[in-house]
Amino acid sequence: MNKQSSNSIRGFNLLIGAAAFVIIIAGVNLAQSVVVLFLVSVFLAMLGSPPVLWLKEKHFPSGIAVLIVMAVMIIILILIGAQIGASFNSFSDELPSLQSSIREQVKGLIALLTSKGIVVNEKIILEYINPEAIIKLTAGLLSGLSSLLSDLVLILLTVTFILLEVSSFPRKLRTILGDPDQIFPKFTTFVVDMKRYMVLKTIINLTAGILIAIWMYILGVQFPILWGFLAFLLHYIPNIGGFISAAPAALLALVQFGIGSALLVIAGNIFVGFIIGNVIEPRLMGRKLGLSTLVVFLSLIFWGSLLGIVGAILSIPLTMAIKFAFENNESTKWIAVLLGSEKLSAIVKPLSRKKKE
Repeated sequence: MNKQSSNSIRGFNLLIGAAAFVIIIAGVNLAQSVVVLFLVSVFLAMLGSPPVLWLKEKHFPSGIAVLIVMAVMIIILILIGAQIGASFNSFSDELPSLQSSIREQVKGLIALLTSKGIVVNEKIILEYINPEAIIKLTAGLLSGLSSLLSDLVLILLTVTFILLEVSSFPRKLRTILGDPDQIFPKFTTFVVDMKRYMVLKTIINLTAGILIAIWMYILGVQFPILWGFLAFLLHYIPNIGGFISAAPAALLALVQFGIGSALLVIAGNIFVGFIIGNVIEPRLMGRKLGLSTLVVFLSLIFWGSLLGIVGAILSIPLTMAIKFAFENNESTKWIAVLLGSEKLSAIVKPLSRKKKE
């Protein structure tokens, strides 16, 4: 086969791959609700699998171990859900008056600037630089999460069945794989790293949420539990999640107490985010994501637009899973190199060795 024919076949395969990718994305978008439900179930199962495996090591039967873990999980979800639900209902009731107060604050700011000789177009400020949109966006985000909770029974059932399959899955995988000695250890390492990342990230985010809630309570900002929950949730989003969670709380503090309290809210969020991102996470997890900063940001946009807030929260694990799949296929290793961070020795060496051969 000559070089021209080889290039034509490669180009045709690339075209087919791109078309298949577009079809898959369209299918995922159409089945968004089902995919989101499944991803949330897998996420909860990852959090529940370590205690299930620990109980099984203590000679608990598989069914009993899963039952204990699910009972604890349900109790935690009910307790947290009750508090968050009460705060969200109060927040929803206050929403019209909050929007009115924000509008008055903006008009007051415009009047102040005008008195100082700074001409500001009120229409532009109210329509395009609209602080009310932040509150509306927050309400929409929390409303979307509450609608997800309507499928809680189905999610918990799915989690239960996944946990019941945890111990038998490795045996099934060994049966499926043609060369288990080479491939399975890599997959095991990947699953362990992913599970460790999700569990540690959840614990770290929970700590951040509690600290933010306490800080909001100290400052006297309304709905501190709601803002703590929002901080917990949005800290899953890398780099910018902490800043997003700070915006509505700071705006509420501005309406309640003025610019000083709003700055204190922002300062508290920045401090917690800095400590977590630069001290706690590197020590506990080490910087092992294996993804470049650009890929992290683009994955956030991609998965967020495809699957909504759940996609944004799980953007890193989803991208890591895709990168792992690319790494273990000779024809797609180059994509894994593009997705990877600066430390590419684990992928580049096999690629360079292949070229030499």
